[in-house]
Amino acid sequence: MQNCLNYPLNVDFILRKKKTIKKELLNVDSFIEKKIAILGGSTTSEIKNILELFLLKNGIKPYFYESEYNKFYEDALFGSDELDQFNPDIIYVHTTNKNILAYPSIKDTSQRVKELLSTEIERYKSIWKSLSRFNCAIIQNNFDYPLDRPLGNLDCSSENGKTYFINCLNSEFNLSSRRDKNLYINDINYLSSYLGLKNWFDRGLWYQAKYALSMGCIPELAFNISKIINSLVGKSKKCLILDLDNTCWGGVIGDDGVNGIQIGLETPIAESYTDFQKYVKELSQIGVSLAVCSKNDFENARNGFNHPDTILDFEDFVSFKANWNNKDHNIVQISDEMKIDVNSMVFLDDNPVERELVLSQVPSISVPDIGEDSEDFINNLDRNGYFETVFISDDDIDRNKYYIGNKNRLKNEKSFNTYDDFLQSLNMIAEIKSFLPVYLDRVTQLANKTNQFNLTTKRYNVGEIKKIFSNNEHIKIHGKLKDKFGDNGLIAITIANIESNICHIELLVMSCRVLKRGMEFSMFNELVKLCKIKGVTDIIGYYYESPKNSMVSDLYEKLGFELIEVNKKDTIWKLKIINYISKQTYIRVKNG
Repeated sequence: MQNCLNYPLNVDFILRKKKTIKKELLNVDSFIEKKIAILGGSTTSEIKNILELFLLKNGIKPYFYESEYNKFYEDALFGSDELDQFNPDIIYVHTTNKNILAYPSIKDTSQRVKELLSTEIERYKSIWKSLSRFNCAIIQNNFDYPLDRPLGNLDCSSENGKTYFINCLNSEFNLSSRRDKNLYINDINYLSSYLGLKNWFDRGLWYQAKYALSMGCIPELAFNISKIINSLVGKSKKCLILDLDNTCWGGVIGDDGVNGIQIGLETPIAESYTDFQKYVKELSQIGVSLAVCSKNDFENARNGFNHPDTILDFEDFVSFKANWNNKDHNIVQISDEMKIDVNSMVFLDDNPVERELVLSQVPSISVPDIGEDSEDFINNLDRNGYFETVFISDDDIDRNKYYIGNKNRLKNEKSFNTYDDFLQSLNMIAEIKSFLPVYLDRVTQLANKTNQFNLTTKRYNVGEIKKIFSNNEHIKIHGKLKDKFGDNGLIAITIANIESNICHIELLVMSCRVLKRGMEFSMFNELVKLCKIKGVTDIIGYYYESPKNSMVSDLYEKLGFELIEVNKKDTIWKLKIINYISKQTYIRVKNG
């Protein structure tokens, strides 16, 4: 039943069966809970109901505050006791072209048009500024186009046109989003264009119930919002695994040979595969890791990327499994090699039998039905929003380089008698420092995306991290790690709060790509050093169990802590600093 929430959406079924779908989705043990305030410029009740389904499907259990009809401005500027007590984690401002105060008239001068633009823009800036009191993420719709264009095609270029006016507003919204780290744009301008304006807006529904979009488009809107929220809480996927024959190119490489496969611009089918490879290449450039899982002879498969018209290269893949093993076995191996959980992976295959087999054996992986027609591949992958991102950091751009470095490390490891010998050979150098503003986005991203080496699974938005940056009551350190194979980037953070002479560890996370190198011990040595400077006598550590973080359940014991409290599988630990023995690693720390 949950398949109706994947693209292509079964809109009618979602609207008819939403209560049954919700009941099924709630039959899960563990959720991330989030308080979401919806401030509506039009009716939002059904938007809220459908948004809940998409969030539950992705492991997010929402609690909602919903403003009264068209009270978004009043709630934002003047507040309400109910909203203040709710104290949202995320605010969604649902406004549309119906909330624009005034469009230019044909008689308005350029100066008058500028004044109208300024009034509208400043109105929203005041909303965002006032909502900043909650120090949370704000998701703001940009503006959709109205159905009517009194000036016809001139409407988009004349400064008196509605289309021109909306384009100017949307441009200013984009600039504001780039300046304000807590503001995220929900692009209904694109969404309404994609779905078609005549389908997007229903005049009858507006007159009768004041919905600013058609009932059939509400699931599409909710789906779009859910993609942003998924990214905010670290639910975006990290790796795309590709089949090869009739997925990356047309034909079967083993039968047709390199010269016989369809890729390039010579035929319509070949061009469709070329465009698909271009799209995949673009994903890799924003940090999506690529892997191959194909039933094929390895050399034949590799030769496919020697075709003169290929867009993807063999070196673009951080893992390349071309053999005759079952694909689910290969996928588990890819997961182990990359140290990425399978629920952070997407598998693409044109063969429905292979898709079904993988899903039956590895149910937590995402396997979209991309169809069998190559011209549909991009749309079926793109519209599901698996790799939605709210910002792109330098670490994202370099991520594939990091994984390729790890692949080289694994090869190198096999040449040593002991693991200690291997670690020593890496010549690791760590930079451990207090948070620097330049790393604000990466620190936020690491805190939200790290699931395995994460003791408390606490999530932070950019505003909360900014507040911690400037709080002297917090110890906040990040760690970067280099070795002879390259730079791993910023891969560890620790946030701890000092109360009197006691330090409480709020967050201790580390990227999976540097596991078992001893970086956690180097980070903790630095934490203890800073605690001593601040006169701390005891450190309290917390472990809150999640479905993915069992690997760190005994970390505090390894560090010499004493177990002081147990609540089911959650534990609290205490360390007297005077008893701490600095942990030795093969990492040389600088700038501590």
